[in-house]
Parts: sequence; C-alpha cells; structure tokens
Amino acid sequence: MRLKVLSCEVFYRELCSVIAGSPHCVDIELLPKGLHDIGAKGMLERVQKALDAQDCSKYDAFILGYGLCNNGLNGLVARTRPVVITRAHDCITLFLGSKERYRDYFDSHPGVYFLTSGWIERGAISDELNDLTIQHQIGMDRTYEELVEKYGEDNARFLYDTLCDTTRNYGQFTYIEMGIEPDGQFENHSRTQAEKRGWQFEKVQGDLSLIRRLVNGPWDEKDFIVLQPGEQLIASYDEGVVSKTSVKTADPA
Repeated sequence: MRLKVLSCEVFYRELCSVIAGSPHCVDIELLPKGLHDIGAKGMLERVQKALDAQDCSKYDAFILGYGLCNNGLNGLVARTRPVVITRAHDCITLFLGSKERYRDYFDSHPGVYFLTSGWIERGAISDELNDLTIQHQIGMDRTYEELVEKYGEDNARFLYDTLCDTTRNYGQFTYIEMGIEPDGQFENHSRTQAEKRGWQFEKVQGDLSLIRRLVNGPWDEKDFIVLQPGEQLIASYDEGVVSKTSVKTADPA
C-alpha cells in the first residue's frame, strides 16, 4: 500500500523510525504541536484542511498521528480515502503502547507531566499560532511582571495564581524513553527540569508497538477506528474513545 501520515510533530522521531522499517510506501507530513492549544474548533479546521488538501490519487489511505486530543479531531470527515485513527484520548497512549497502560499509570500517579523527545524538542508554540491559543486569548501567557504593570501587585498575584500558573497541579515529570533516542540528553533535560521545580522524576520505558501498528496495520477494531469515505469521527466518551457516523460529503474544493 501507499500511505500518507499526517501527524503532530511530537511524533517526529518515533514515526521516522517506524516508517523506515515499514513494508508500505509511506509519506509523512508533520503539523505543528501548537494545534493542541488553539481549541477544538481551530484544531479540527486545521487538520481537516490538511487532510482535504491531499492528492487522493496517490494514496490508498491516510493515517493520523493523533489521539482525540481534547476533542480536536471530533467531527473530522473522511472524504475520498479511508482515514485511520488510534482510539486514544491523547498522544501519551501512543507513547505508552495502549490506552489501558496510560490509564493505569495516570490513575496511580496524580499530578504527572509527561515528557518525550518530541515534547522537549518541539513543545514550543510557533509564532504563527501563538496569538490563536486559548492561553493567549485569556491572558494565561502573561508574566507576573506584566500583570503587575497592568493591574497592580495585589490583583496581579491573584490573576497569576488563578490563570497563569499552569503547573500548580503538577508535581512530577515522567520521561518516556522510546528506544530511538541517540543518547541521554532528553532524559538529562527531564531530570534537570524536575530538580529546578523540586518535582519528583521517573523514567518509564515507552512502547512503539501501537505507533508501529498505526503505520503498518493491522488496524484492529479494539485499538483503531477506520473512517471510510463519507464517515465522520465522533467522540464517544466510553472505553472506545471514538465512534463514527455517516455524513453527506463532497470532494473538497
């Protein structure tokens, strides 16, 4: 088969590793990580636009390197070719190898912030997307000093603690080592950041098997959903994470 992967850039190293060993002919296009931060409607519009822009005559199917991502794919439509999506709330499921392992770890480690090579290298929001982020629109990206200048010290402290201190509910960095890293630089970075914040640190072994099956197949019903042309992805809010429904659709203009 000839496949096209459209993916969040946080999967760059993992996808390149898997694609290099794939039995299929696979092209890849990376979209900016910052789409996660512009809201569900904005993210859906960007991913749908990228999907609709593909030359369907070149590919047998499209692969999406995303989870549901805060409903950022809720409403996505397959128009001309099948679209394969992992049954995952977000990317950590793919890094850990299953939604069950992710849930077990998350439930037993409250307040954990996950890091991978992609989140470390590509976690910054691009200038093009920064003004569109929810954080920017409600002032969550302002520094304490900026708030003091605009609102005064007492009000600034309240606003900063309420809106801007986005890490106040976290207390641990967990670094997911995927086995494709060139050296220890990403683990060392994660340890250093934990020390600076006074947080706990843990390294866990990642699992490429789900990403490998996403690219290579088989796309079993338990872990993947395949949208056929004319079908739409729907958040299901159950163990399957997503479902699908038929819609009227036309070829993109």
